[in-house]
Amino acid sequence: MIRVRVENNPFDCGVEIDFLGGPGIGAIASFVGIVRGDGGLVSLTLDHYPAMTIRALQELGEEASTRWSLDTVSIIHRVGTMAPGERIVFVGTSSAHRAAALDGCAFLIDALKTRAPFWKQERFDDGRSGWVEAREADDRATARWD
Repeated sequence: MIRVRVENNPFDCGVEIDFLGGPGIGAIASFVGIVRGDGGLVSLTLDHYPAMTIRALQELGEEASTRWSLDTVSIIHRVGTMAPGERIVFVGTSSAHRAAALDGCAFLIDALKTRAPFWKQERFDDGRSGWVEAREADDRATARWD
């Protein structure tokens, strides 16, 4: 099963991890991304095209599920304006075995950074603001799965 959500509201990590369990599940892996507050960041705003974003996340979930024989994949990504310390993304995978769950989760986190169509704008306490540019390190992390 693959579940994808893109939403403005906070999510409960415990509820999300519980969703991943079930008969035959021997491993659950998860990642929670949090808005960093370094450099005087006061807010991060994410924008997206809903249909395009849902489709891209669903395709990533399907790819991970097939490559690692995952039983369940859950991807939750927040949009809108968030403050430092708020949860921005949840990725969870479950499988009969830990290696599949861990690898599938790691792949999804790397791929989300480069293949999910989100636009991020940062605002700082000194009045600066700007769009977040793609990072070469994220491209390298995703490339390791090719």
